[in-house]
Amino acid sequence: MTGFSTARQYMVDGQVRPSDVTDDRILEAMLSVPREVFVPASKQALAYLDLDLDVTEGGAVSRCLITPALLARMLQAAEIKASDRVLVVGCATGYAAAIVARFAAEVRATESDPALAAKATAAFAQLGIQNATVKTAAAADGDAAGAPYDVIVLNGATEIVPTGLFGQLKEGGRLVGAFGLTPPPRATLVTHSHGDFGHRELFDATAPVLPGLERLPAFVF
Repeated sequence: MTGFSTARQYMVDGQVRPSDVTDDRILEAMLSVPREVFVPASKQALAYLDLDLDVTEGGAVSRCLITPALLARMLQAAEIKASDRVLVVGCATGYAAAIVARFAAEVRATESDPALAAKATAAFAQLGIQNATVKTAAAADGDAAGAPYDVIVLNGATEIVPTGLFGQLKEGGRLVGAFGLTPPPRATLVTHSHGDFGHRELFDATAPVLPGLERLPAFVF
């Protein structure tokens, strides 16, 4: 095994499996997709560590790949089916979208940083991923052109209720992400059912807040 493939195995065995991730499709995807491809060359040694990995290079706003275990646990909670169309919001360089593309029918992704969106597109081409695309868009905007979606995945956290994204879910659709509306932040599954949106808190989860989904500053007199 190469150094990266060994690190990939350690990531799955040491971080993902111990986090109660048992979905074989997710485990296989994380063993197969080379995370280092989605990381700047200067940070590839950090690609498989248990951290939110900043993949920006001189950008004004830090953009991260969330921890592998958090991503895996959220994807497992979303119960993505082989026929599902999935939107990944705030994909950064596209790793989360590449993972989902291994077991979903179609993946559309958004990223607010045009340079990172271009890197995601290049990574998909390098790896021969043909069922995933990325466009430059604000996190809160989603991708209405492709809506409605079976599943929406936030590659990060939100401090506000992302109502615009809720409106892009199919009936029976699920949105999963780290919600930090009130402390402590929790991974939350939102389900669209009969015109309503039910929230189910899953577990404590911290992740970088996606640009545009930050809490508005409180007005001080």
